[in-house]
Amino acid sequence: MKKKLLYVVLSFPLLLTLSCTKHYQLESVSRSRILIDSRYDATPDGGAAAFIAPFKQKVDSVMSPVVGRTACYMAAERPESNLSNLLSDILVWAAGNYGEKVDFGMYNIGGIRAGFAEGNVTYGDVLDVAPFENKICFLDLKGDKVTELFGQIAKRLGEGVSRAVKMRISADGKLLSALVDGKEIDPNATYRIATIDYVAQGNDQLEAFKAKTNLNSPQEEKNNMRFVIIDYFREQQRQGKTVDAKVEGRIEIEK
Repeated sequence: MKKKLLYVVLSFPLLLTLSCTKHYQLESVSRSRILIDSRYDATPDGGAAAFIAPFKQKVDSVMSPVVGRTACYMAAERPESNLSNLLSDILVWAAGNYGEKVDFGMYNIGGIRAGFAEGNVTYGDVLDVAPFENKICFLDLKGDKVTELFGQIAKRLGEGVSRAVKMRISADGKLLSALVDGKEIDPNATYRIATIDYVAQGNDQLEAFKAKTNLNSPQEEKNNMRFVIIDYFREQQRQGKTVDAKVEGRIEIEK
């Protein structure tokens, strides 16, 4: 008699019945939908709510403080978006706090996991946008490697780049032209770049970063990007400013 092993996959409600012989064999697949709507809020479980209450209070005390305001809804999109522009510019803004002067900043779209609603921004909102332990870093790349990097960004149809960068790419992901501070890239020059340590390792197919030199990558928790972003928002708040960013043609796809 065969023994049955039951798996429930929560992300897609599948019921798999597998044979527990030497080689597993899929015997059947079934699925159903579970509707989640307002009816589930009509009769809340009082015991569960009481259990969660002290934890919720503690979490809310950390996540709820307002760190600044945004002028509009911000989200990350390719080839360019207001949020990816903002985070790339924040990298450049933060460079001075580390005694760095950079030519441009670059933030990967994959590292941006939420958007900012218009209005007040809380610590929890920033944590949603930058949930990883990625830390700000600075590095040098020779000009030929910068061109290679921009080619890799083009292949991905865009990443976050700061205001100094102007790129034209084709619809099939080829780099057509690139400028830094309005100038052609000098293959023999050295460019200082602000980014995050995950990207600096050559991840997200941005392998040109593997040729980096003079890396400055502080690893203390305060250098986590969420705290860098919070510092920027708080500084704008101290100055009575609302944080704003726009799509302005940093990366354009040729039609």
